[in-house]
Amino acid sequence: MILRVDTMRFNWKESTGRWSFASLGLCVSLLGCNAPNSTPDGIDSASAKPSALDRVSAGPPAKKTLKLFTEQPGRVEAFESVPILSKISGYVSSVHVDIGDPVKKGDVLIRIHAPEYQDQVNQKKGVLGQADAQIKQAEAVLSAAEAAVQSAKALVAQSEASLARNDAEFARWESENQRIQQLVEKGSVTSKLADETKSQFEAARASKIETLAAIESAKAMEQEAIAKVRTAVADVEAARAKRKVAEAELQQTETMLTYTELLSPMDGYVTARNADPGHYVQPAGSSNAQPLMTIANVSKVRVFVNVPESEAVWVDAGFNDPTKGDSVTIVGQAAAGGLTQAKVTRTRLELDPQSRTLATEIDLDNQDLKWLPGAFVTAKILLEERPDVLTLPVTAMVKDGDATVCCIVVNGKVEYRKIELGLRVGNEVQIASGLDGTEMVVLVRAGSLRPGQSVEIIAPPAPK
Repeated sequence: MILRVDTMRFNWKESTGRWSFASLGLCVSLLGCNAPNSTPDGIDSASAKPSALDRVSAGPPAKKTLKLFTEQPGRVEAFESVPILSKISGYVSSVHVDIGDPVKKGDVLIRIHAPEYQDQVNQKKGVLGQADAQIKQAEAVLSAAEAAVQSAKALVAQSEASLARNDAEFARWESENQRIQQLVEKGSVTSKLADETKSQFEAARASKIETLAAIESAKAMEQEAIAKVRTAVADVEAARAKRKVAEAELQQTETMLTYTELLSPMDGYVTARNADPGHYVQPAGSSNAQPLMTIANVSKVRVFVNVPESEAVWVDAGFNDPTKGDSVTIVGQAAAGGLTQAKVTRTRLELDPQSRTLATEIDLDNQDLKWLPGAFVTAKILLEERPDVLTLPVTAMVKDGDATVCCIVVNGKVEYRKIELGLRVGNEVQIASGLDGTEMVVLVRAGSLRPGQSVEIIAPPAPK
């Protein structure tokens, strides 16, 4: 009987990192049909097998710069866009600009024919003139009342001066009357002289009473004049208040008259025109009011991007500082030059409750008008950059309970090493702590290894 024994020759290929084998046929002529289960030299075949040794791809952690990007679609919009509507109703008398025309702030865009507003201005000017005349009249009455007060005060002073003179006359004739009465009793003078003296005394008394009455009358006239002054003052204040009302109404009508000219609210370009001479326009706020024009500031544009919730936490905006904010590359087919570099300008600072995205804006200078509002672009935002950090592939990570570990090879045996992870970009993860960069870390199939297991290190596959 002829027995054919195939032996294996194992070869290690450095280029592929795998073992290969070749079969060598050996024919041995033996006598008999029942050959022993042994090698020709009498060696047990089981003892001839090589021991099983797991071969692993291992190497030190790679040191590199990790960059985390998000690439999202965006849209370009004018930095400012204002629809122009009329404040008043009327007919369009003239249109001064057309679409594409540049305009400056304050330029006349459209004129509206509404003569009734000029009529109202003329009427209010007349009312204002009437109010001025009423003020002058009230001030004249006030002056007369104040003069009457002065006159009444002078009359009171005059009456009081007469009273002093009358008091002196009254005292003189009262004393004389008493003296004459005594002489009459003694028979020194006649009764006729006594009667004459008494008459003079009574005349002095009556003159005094008359002067007192004149004083009271003069004081009453003074109080009346003072009251008229107060009334005149109130009339002057009322006339002035009426003038203020008339002046305010005039200003209001003059303001309404200014609405017959529609002015540009800013520097920009006319991007829409919906009015021609003769068109009847409705005031803003009415149900059928339509914008007559649209003015847009396109010398600066905004790019609107919605960043998903998973990446929104990484977005940093500069807001009022143009030197800060995440770097962005804007790519657009409609833009001359194709792309531009910018910074994230602002974010909404909260996620949209429907889309769960973060509204993000990037301001672009557009003096050369290469970015057209309405265009779609792609925004590639650099969310995070970690220079010169230790990294491992995700295939080198193993979960050990709540901890994350990697497998390192020490003296041909596997050891678990606890690590702290940092930024992940694709299949690469930053190692924040736990490794110093000199360890031989199993790079693939780490989850199939156990601590203490003997392994043989092979060179890691070349990076693609």
